[in-house]
Amino acid sequence: MQHLTSLIEKPKGRKQLESAVAAFVLCLQLTLSPIIPSAEAVLYSPETKIPRTGELALRRAIPANTNMKAIQDSLEDISYLLRIPQRKPYGTMEGNVKKALKIALDEKESILSSIPSELKEEGSVLYASLTDGKDGLKNLIESIKNKDADKVSVGLASSLDTIAQLELLQAPGLSFLLPAQYLNYPRLTGRAIVEFAIGKGDSSTFSPESGGQPRNNAIIQVVLDGYSAPLTAGNFAKLVVDGAYDGVKLNCTDQAILSDTRTVKDKGYSVPLEIMPSGQFEPLYKTTLSVQDGELPVLPLSVYGAVVMAHSEVSDEYSSPNQFFFYLYDKRNAGLGGLSFDEGQFSVFGYTTMGRETLSEIKSGDVIRYAKLIQGQDRLVLPQQN
Repeated sequence: MQHLTSLIEKPKGRKQLESAVAAFVLCLQLTLSPIIPSAEAVLYSPETKIPRTGELALRRAIPANTNMKAIQDSLEDISYLLRIPQRKPYGTMEGNVKKALKIALDEKESILSSIPSELKEEGSVLYASLTDGKDGLKNLIESIKNKDADKVSVGLASSLDTIAQLELLQAPGLSFLLPAQYLNYPRLTGRAIVEFAIGKGDSSTFSPESGGQPRNNAIIQVVLDGYSAPLTAGNFAKLVVDGAYDGVKLNCTDQAILSDTRTVKDKGYSVPLEIMPSGQFEPLYKTTLSVQDGELPVLPLSVYGAVVMAHSEVSDEYSSPNQFFFYLYDKRNAGLGGLSFDEGQFSVFGYTTMGRETLSEIKSGDVIRYAKLIQGQDRLVLPQQN
């Protein structure tokens, strides 16, 4: 496996070399993972349930109304039931949807009152779609009664998407106060979307889209989650707005695609390591999670296409001011519970939601043609300039 340290220009001097090694601890950990003591209680538990897609992780991270979360939890359980290859428990699925529908109907006032007045109309439309719409919960019950697994899967995805849209309306900002010492950092007070155009560094091309021609450039979109990592996502969003990643080369290992730090040197803020533990209401700073004790992050690393900040060259208690990577999760390099051996050690701040299939085609030397913030700039809060 190729080491991250071999992909960058080595700094001069022993002290700088030691700092560079610390900055790229990810590769060392991944390479040595077979001999590192495992977090047996969690890593090797086949019952460990963490989000397996970026969309699911992002949906769970929204700090929304408790009734909406109860509806969401009830429906997400059906996703696991659908994986049963034979004799699917349709009766249990029907019970789950009926439970979700009952909550939605009984708690209508609570659900809609959690939405700001200026967004009430949009929320009412989404609520009606969830309860009575063509792709809503009532039709989902009918698909389950007909034991049509394909229609159940499609209807479930549609209902969960509507739930996520409602939850985002209920979460106009952060649900916690940032520590005073961190108010001088850029911060993202919600969600944002970054679009990357990736170009080949040689004469090769990316695979064509369906029915199309081979592509010189590929488009990738990433959703940044300021609800769980406001400082990390805010710093990254500001770098994107400033054009810091335009023209930056990419370096690849088997499990990560890293941005080259040489062209963005001295840009960005040295943000403290920022991880929101599951079940908590605010992030932890400057500390990792103890996975062996059952601590898991709201935004897990163990998802293909997770977007993560590398560690600082100075201290693992801080993230790099500007170096990020796409994590190429592979369950073959994880514990039996499906968790990366580096889970809870890095600041994850988003996920690739469009163009995931392109990540496997990116090679060392490919270039970020541009990165631009296409949604969420109104959620980016910049520190006051003196």
